[in-house]
Amino acid sequence: MRARWIEGTCAALLLLGCAGDDGDTDASETHASTAGTSAGTTDSSAGATDPSTVSATEPATDPTTAGATDSTSAGSTDSTSASGTDATDPSSATETSETSQATEDPTDATTTGVGDCDVSDVLSQADWDEMFLHKDDPACSGVVYTYQGLLDAAEGYPLFACEGGAEVRAREVAAFLAQISHETTGGWPQAPDGPYAWGLCFIEEVGCENNACPQYCDANNMQYPCAPGKTYHGRGAIQLSWNYNYGQAGDALGVDILANPELVASDSALALQTALWFWMTEQLPKPSAHDVMVGNWTPTPQDESMGRVPGFGMTTNIVNGGLECGMPTPPAVADRVGFFMRYADLLAIDPGENLYCDQMAPYL
Repeated sequence: MRARWIEGTCAALLLLGCAGDDGDTDASETHASTAGTSAGTTDSSAGATDPSTVSATEPATDPTTAGATDSTSAGSTDSTSASGTDATDPSSATETSETSQATEDPTDATTTGVGDCDVSDVLSQADWDEMFLHKDDPACSGVVYTYQGLLDAAEGYPLFACEGGAEVRAREVAAFLAQISHETTGGWPQAPDGPYAWGLCFIEEVGCENNACPQYCDANNMQYPCAPGKTYHGRGAIQLSWNYNYGQAGDALGVDILANPELVASDSALALQTALWFWMTEQLPKPSAHDVMVGNWTPTPQDESMGRVPGFGMTTNIVNGGLECGMPTPPAVADRVGFFMRYADLLAIDPGENLYCDQMAPYL
């Protein structure tokens, strides 16, 4: 997810600025191999609009090709960029989006409000361990991602996994984890335990370690200038990329990651909170993925005419629709859905409808 964002002030939340990449460009993603080198990262610069950075492709096909380009995430150039992978400048949006009050799943009689719930209510340490069987393998670099890190990150976003009944909340968690798993996957079709057991394999864009990728610096952005000696390649669960995205995310989270971008790849909570920043933030004209999954979003007539309907597929449209939606289902979408279905099964929930986005027009 490395899409570049259009600079400017976002109408929704100051933190997002412009999340919604128009014109993402598919970036090859690499997967973990038994060789022990981390392959690929999905540049996810929250809401960037540069097509040169979006992650979404097929899972690696050979465990011996760590760093191969056939990966579906982590370390790929998925131009959706962390925290706003398919970003669009809200100030120039030509489409409109509307939201409605949260609607409860009719099958969920019990609802929860902010203050009396926690991610741990629907996702246990055991669930986490079963989902991410290989993140700590020698071929991966996902040891930074931890269950406690997710709980700590969620404290900054109290509505995450805290709106709706138990099934709605668990479904949102499964959807969020599925999307970041695709962005950081180290799996391949014949991988041990299957390709969907390799999420959160990579913490940093492969090949960009030790400040080796200076190209993710927009020298024309005066609001968030690149710090001397620092690089802004994909890092963290959403593969945050580009200096202006680090700047916007840092403003929102209260951490100066523009001056210290390496923190996103070394701090467990921050590695996951940058992803939550993208997930929870509206990117006009796109709704937030959170609102889609909990029933807060009502499609406008224009959305409906373009096939945009609530469901996991809509979150993919938000993340990387420019490269993956409105077309025959590409391997990247199948990979995202594969992770989601596995996690929904582990949490014993119904995944819901509209899992794919082939009939949805991407946002322009």
